[in-house]
Amino acid sequence: MEKLKSVIPETLKLEISQSTIDELHSTCSSLLNFFQNLPLFHQMVRELTDPEKALCGKNKEAAMEAKAKGNECFSKGEYSTALHFYSQALRAAPSDVEDKEKNLVATLYLNRASTLHKLGFFLESLRDCSRALIVSPAYAKAWFRRAKANSSLCNYEDAIKDLTVSLKIETSLSGKKQIENELNMLLNKSRLSRAIEKPDDDSSDERLQMELKCVSTTTKGRGMTSFTDIPLASLIHKEDPYAAIILKNCRETHCAFCFNELPADTVPCFSCSIPLYCSLKCQVQAGGEDFSLCKDKYRLPQELSGDLEQYTKNVTSPDISSSSIEHAAEHKHECQGMHWPAVLPSDVVLAGRILVKHIEKQSCGGVDSKINRILDLCENYGKLSYETKLEFHVYSIILLCCLQRFYASKLPLNSAITSEIIMLLSRIRVNSMAIVRMNHPDGRQNLDYNATSSVEQVQVAQAVYSRGSLFNHSCLPNVHAYFLSRTLFMRATEHVTAGSELELSYGPQVGQWDCSERLKYLEDRYSFICQCSGCSQLNFSDLVHTGFRCSKPNCSGVVLESCVAKYEKEKLKHFKGPDSLQYMLKDDNIGRVARHLFDQNDYNRCFEPGHCLSCGSFLDILASQKTIAKAEIHVRRLQEAVASGEIATDLVVDALKSIDILRTVMHPFNKRIAEVEDIIAQAFCSIGEFQAALKHCRASIEILEKLYGENHIVIGNELIKLASIQLSNGLKSGADNTSRTVAIFSRYYGSHADNIFPHLRYLRREASTLQ
Repeated sequence: MEKLKSVIPETLKLEISQSTIDELHSTCSSLLNFFQNLPLFHQMVRELTDPEKALCGKNKEAAMEAKAKGNECFSKGEYSTALHFYSQALRAAPSDVEDKEKNLVATLYLNRASTLHKLGFFLESLRDCSRALIVSPAYAKAWFRRAKANSSLCNYEDAIKDLTVSLKIETSLSGKKQIENELNMLLNKSRLSRAIEKPDDDSSDERLQMELKCVSTTTKGRGMTSFTDIPLASLIHKEDPYAAIILKNCRETHCAFCFNELPADTVPCFSCSIPLYCSLKCQVQAGGEDFSLCKDKYRLPQELSGDLEQYTKNVTSPDISSSSIEHAAEHKHECQGMHWPAVLPSDVVLAGRILVKHIEKQSCGGVDSKINRILDLCENYGKLSYETKLEFHVYSIILLCCLQRFYASKLPLNSAITSEIIMLLSRIRVNSMAIVRMNHPDGRQNLDYNATSSVEQVQVAQAVYSRGSLFNHSCLPNVHAYFLSRTLFMRATEHVTAGSELELSYGPQVGQWDCSERLKYLEDRYSFICQCSGCSQLNFSDLVHTGFRCSKPNCSGVVLESCVAKYEKEKLKHFKGPDSLQYMLKDDNIGRVARHLFDQNDYNRCFEPGHCLSCGSFLDILASQKTIAKAEIHVRRLQEAVASGEIATDLVVDALKSIDILRTVMHPFNKRIAEVEDIIAQAFCSIGEFQAALKHCRASIEILEKLYGENHIVIGNELIKLASIQLSNGLKSGADNTSRTVAIFSRYYGSHADNIFPHLRYLRREASTLQ
């Protein structure tokens, strides 16, 4: 794509860079005319869309090669490697190819099922056997293998039925004898049959508790409020995406439809090799074809008894139809091996999905050229950089060409449609949400600080939520957004009175970054200057977040560097007269670190860089920064050692000396001190010094409580670490911290807390043994 952009004339680039919304038709027309006469452009479009040049299609030779490697590894007992090759073969295997008179896809599913069984993945093995039978219902060996998986799961009744079907299909005498022997053993076990235990989970049925309305605000345009008061932790919004796309870096690790982590038994697309799914249901819901369409050739050869016939039907023809799914066509137009969906940026492919969904929803032919009517959301074209405007022009034309194969009559290649796609990309840029997953333990492992120290949100997908996009941003939000599968949930994190605006965080929050970092991020990413209370009013967290300690002994005041002081001074412009400022300064914490503000008549002189906000003493910030840089060397070394698992005692000693140095120059509530305390706590835990680990873990939490507040979700994450150490050492205080942790997670996730963070179940279970 860079090569294509490089040949665009400079005069046209300049025209595009200076274009406004009203000029888009002209710039798109000019660029289209230029591309139409450019061989490089036509070559690129052919490479992206020509089925003959498709790089992501099915390939029998590649599938057979991977299958052979899998067989070799399986025979050597290298089951994990065999699993990899069988999955690779399934991704490449065409659905209509046979291997030794058996359908290749069915054979590969069966081979992988055997491998999964060897690895102890019995449920995954069972699912793969079922997939083989959906393709080839008369596959006796698949019924036999399914019986083995059901038996390992103690599903003896189903295992007996599987063997009975296998016995009726098997034609060889040796095969029949083997099945009969297995059947006799299972008949003896059936008396001990028990069902698979399933966790209780009715949280998905939680209902919305109030009605919201969209209103116009004075500073933020449209926003969302409630007709009634909203109690703490209430579920206020639930919505499936208008369109969604998995991020490229997550294609191998997460399901391309529900975005959950992929299991060992991944399901590839029926017609191309790009996406992977966690189940056949997700594959069909994404808009792909159902590979059961090829099973007519492999039907069961004879009638079975009534119960057995219904049983085989349930196995080989499960109800996974996508006809009622609104997003059924999500991947269909991207399929058949064309690799443009794998090459183009995720937000461009997402724009294609939005267009296609709009077309499919039309009741008559053709599509309204005003594509912006699809999503009635804000845009930021006028604030885009020159490079972004050029990219949007080029990608809009490329996307339109890629969609021609399916929708040429409904999406004509002209400047009107191209300009509307540019506007759609602009809307996606400022309105799409990042679907995230919590990176955390699964709740089955032992309590361990190292296992819980890396709790973080991982972005896995990008989606547009028509109504969810109407919630405005605040760096001090009263709403928390999270995701189960691809569904957006929003929950009130505090009591909200009727008519008050409901605001969530678009990323940065008070406590996470200082004001200057937040404002820069929001302007760069969303093209607005945040004026929320966190960015327009003085708050304790922003004052101390990166602050320095006063040079005067026993003074608790904070010293700010020039960049931070500039933004804190700007906040004073939002207030008129000393009375309004005094009202803001009623926070005792601010009074302790910035007492000088209360004594000034000229508030603009308060925020002098390098001067204490409490006593006015001068601090040489440059010298302090040099001291910090030297101390950080030892901290980084310890952090690297913790990551590698090889922690030498001298590294811990040096880090302890470093944090003492940091405390002499950084303000006591500087966030970096909390981060270093956490690193040291993790190191002590790794070497078995749990009392020392507890001390530093508590020290980190005390600082973060000042920055975020005692009930913030960040504190919940940190308390999990503290409770994990305490419970693993049999300390009753771990039970108290577990209760507090559960309360915080319930505040943010309600009945979904255990789904989001399964480790909570284990904490509660361990805590109950100490009470």
